[in-house]
Amino acid sequence: MWDSFNPRGTTLFLEEDPKWTIAALQRFPIIRAHTVRYQTRLSDAKTLLTSYKRDCGGTTSTGHPLKGDSRCVLALSNLPNDVYDRDWDVIMIDGPRGYFPAAPGRMAVIYSAAMMARGRRNSGVTHVFLHDVDREIEKHYAREFLCMKYRVGGIRKLWHFVIPPVVNATDISHGFC
Repeated sequence: MWDSFNPRGTTLFLEEDPKWTIAALQRFPIIRAHTVRYQTRLSDAKTLLTSYKRDCGGTTSTGHPLKGDSRCVLALSNLPNDVYDRDWDVIMIDGPRGYFPAAPGRMAVIYSAAMMARGRRNSGVTHVFLHDVDREIEKHYAREFLCMKYRVGGIRKLWHFVIPPVVNATDISHGFC
């Protein structure tokens, strides 16, 4: 499926389960996959939503607003360098798990996808697809970070956003929508 959506493009899977990563790489050696350890828990979603303006934003020593920002729990700050160095045309959010309180939830992924889309350096836009918007957390975080003004469509539990870059990517965490 991903190959037909992205022919000759770069597709990266970020997966929370190391067993799935290993199995997928064995079955499909052409894919790129990386195991991610999430710092968030679904039970913290409301607290994280109210505290991100205090804890997130500004520049880091790396120059990228996500990479190396240990103060911001919502920032996926320990991904491979090429994730931060690339402008992504499409980001599909369908994980991590987010259906029980101890699960990581998708809060950090939604926030980080929004930061990557807005931090795009070259011309063009980033298409973000978010699955499971029938869940309250996904819906609230989409409204806060992906912005309903950028929503261009959706069907059932899947929303589609088209997000343009911003001029100053270091200031974007304090004024998403």
